[in-house]
Amino acid sequence: MRRGEISSAPCIWANYEFLEAILVRLLLFFLAVILNGCVLLPSTPVPAARPIHAESAPFALNGRIAINHQGKRHSAGLRWTHQVQSDEVLLLAPLGQTAARVYRDAGSATLDDGDKHYSADNAEALMEQALGWHLPLGGLHHWVLGLASADSPAQIERDGNGQITVLHQDRWEVRYLRYAGTRPDSLPARLQLSRDDLQIQLLIDEWEWNSP
Repeated sequence: MRRGEISSAPCIWANYEFLEAILVRLLLFFLAVILNGCVLLPSTPVPAARPIHAESAPFALNGRIAINHQGKRHSAGLRWTHQVQSDEVLLLAPLGQTAARVYRDAGSATLDDGDKHYSADNAEALMEQALGWHLPLGGLHHWVLGLASADSPAQIERDGNGQITVLHQDRWEVRYLRYAGTRPDSLPARLQLSRDDLQIQLLIDEWEWNSP
């Protein structure tokens, strides 16, 4: 080094120390972000399972329904509230407004379809009259639980987990396409009902349970 020149080595070393400090802070920042993200990630939901005494337990479910009847296809959102002595079925338009409402109790049934009002002794005949197809509510509240109704004979096929795969009852064929879990008491998430020229698919998104 010639006289009068100033060595740049200390300056370079200081720059390296400064950059190292910046990198350490950045690493700590990103590590904190990652850890916070892990904390905020939602936990895996517990698969829905049948409660004890499910057949006598009131429930509500939200989902979707697709109808194929005589070559005509329809679909809607679905909200079904089941009580021991009554049922309310709401068919919902894409924006969530009620397109049709079916209500039945032990003695009668009503159906509201826009500004039209229908009434009859049972919901199945009423839906046939107003919609041209019907939900078999008498058996369906058992079938959506992954159970056969005890009121009539049934033919049942099961998989290796003990879950029903196909059920034949009251001239209906019910195929269980998906369950919420792999346990024998897991609730169905998707099922298909067929009878004559009517095919119904139910996709269940959410269950709600109330005390009887």
